[in-house]
Amino acid sequence: MDLLDAGHRHSSELSAGGADMDGASVLPLSGAAYQPYVSELLSFSIERLHKEPELLRVDGERVRRQMQEVAVENYAAFIAASEALSFVRAQLEGFDKHLEALVEEIPNLTSGCTEFVESAHQILEERKLNQTLLANHSTLLDLLEIPQLMDTCIRNGNYDEALDLEAFVSKISKLHPDLPVIQGLAAEVKKTIQSLISQLLQKLRSNIQLPECLRIVAHLRRIGVFSESELRLQFLRCREAWLSGILDDLDQRNVYDYLKGMVSCHRTHLFDVVNQYRAIFNNDKSGSEENSDGGLLFSWAMHQVSNHLTTLQVMLPNITEGGSLSNILEQCMYCAMGLGLVGLDFRGLLPPIFENAVLNLFSKNMGTAVENFQVVLDSHRWVPMPSIGFVTNGVVDDTSDDVTPPSVLMEHPPLAVFVNGVSAAMNELKPCAPLSLKIVLAQEVVKGLQAVSESLVRYNAMRMLRGNESSLFISLCQAFIEVAYPYCAACFGRCYPNGGALITECRSTFDAVSQLLTVPSRSGSGISSSIERRQSGGIERRQSGGIERKQSGGIDRKQSGGIERRQSIESAGTAASENGHLTDGLEPEVTGDAGATVAPAGANMQIDPPTNT
Repeated sequence: MDLLDAGHRHSSELSAGGADMDGASVLPLSGAAYQPYVSELLSFSIERLHKEPELLRVDGERVRRQMQEVAVENYAAFIAASEALSFVRAQLEGFDKHLEALVEEIPNLTSGCTEFVESAHQILEERKLNQTLLANHSTLLDLLEIPQLMDTCIRNGNYDEALDLEAFVSKISKLHPDLPVIQGLAAEVKKTIQSLISQLLQKLRSNIQLPECLRIVAHLRRIGVFSESELRLQFLRCREAWLSGILDDLDQRNVYDYLKGMVSCHRTHLFDVVNQYRAIFNNDKSGSEENSDGGLLFSWAMHQVSNHLTTLQVMLPNITEGGSLSNILEQCMYCAMGLGLVGLDFRGLLPPIFENAVLNLFSKNMGTAVENFQVVLDSHRWVPMPSIGFVTNGVVDDTSDDVTPPSVLMEHPPLAVFVNGVSAAMNELKPCAPLSLKIVLAQEVVKGLQAVSESLVRYNAMRMLRGNESSLFISLCQAFIEVAYPYCAACFGRCYPNGGALITECRSTFDAVSQLLTVPSRSGSGISSSIERRQSGGIERRQSGGIERKQSGGIDRKQSGGIERRQSIESAGTAASENGHLTDGLEPEVTGDAGATVAPAGANMQIDPPTNT
């Protein structure tokens, strides 16, 4: 059987590895188990050797059939044996894994035992600490309540008691730097001290007097959170915040009231702050603040004065009344004089600021007068106006108290509007007229008169005036040269002594208008080249003294009968009727360009004289 098995395996190996053979036919039968079969093969003949493979094949088939029969007959035993083998193998593998897990868990068991021992020691230590804590419970409770007690003292204003508690906690924190409870207590007390510092600084930002300032600074010094220079700086910062809060509460929509409130605030409170600073920080023996604080107070005060002047410079142009400018100037001078007691006299810095404000206000008013004149001139209808039925001088004397505008100007609405504007400008100038601006303001007046002159020349060049319109325009130009111009100069002379001379010496500026008076007027209806309009009897020039109004041939005033119009009025009314302007009566109504009816003889025209202050 063994030989057959060996031969069968040998034939199988030959058939599987035939492709790898290099042609060698020698069988690997060198083993000891094959020696009997090899010896038997050597004794066979050639024929038998040829039959040997077939015999081996037959024996192999027989053996295979026997094995199959045995397997079929005993398959249950084989299956049971295999299952038993598999079960045993699985159990052995499970045993192996459990053993390995046990080996791995042995260190954990060891460490767990160690940890248990250590935790047991810790529990014992904690138990001892708890026993100690219970024994000192009241003392610890008093210590832990220190932050709350400090907070209560701070809220009630008991700052000295709060600082005493802080000093006690600081002392015990230095004695026991390794105790967490004490260090935590010190941290809470430090936060409470920060709250105390904030509250003290907030008090410095309120309206407090010198004694309260002294107490607050003393508390801040005791806390020791600021150095001396830092404490001075904090004091000035807080007081500045208080001043800023007062200014922020003022209503900036009313510029005049805001500036009055600002000046009053600086006059009183800035003076108090400087005195408080000197009283609290007066540690320098030389008596000089610059030597003791490096000029801190001086710099701060100059900053406040600079802000004051900057606010004036920004907001003064918004004031449109000369009286308000004068009042603010008086308040500022009084404030500067009061602050001069502490070395903050800034009166020398005020004139340039107010001079600019006055110049801007006057220039604006003169520009408005010129613009109104231009508007009225462009919309004016050249219709004869009745002569004014009362006497008034055409020229105002600088030394005279009477500054009533010449009523003759009401016959010329554009000039009346312009003179009203100039009078308003002079009224706003007179309460606050700086002498240093005398020449500059005179130039502004001349500039306004020159603008009117140029408007008249330009109007004459651009408009085609016919007949009576040209005569009326020439009359307006003559009134501008002989009445409006001298009156403006006289008004300026009321604001500045001899100020009218600065304007009258610029008479050559109006030569263009004067030339219009020498040009013959154009007339298409045969009327004389110029209509002599006599204002309340006419204007006669005399070599001895300017313009003198007479009553000859003009208006006879009677006590019993009122006003009688004669000669010149009748001639003027007759000439106007012939040209189709006046149809009947001596007092017609003149319709303007806008369609509104304007009553003659100054019914809707009023010239405002400059007020006397």
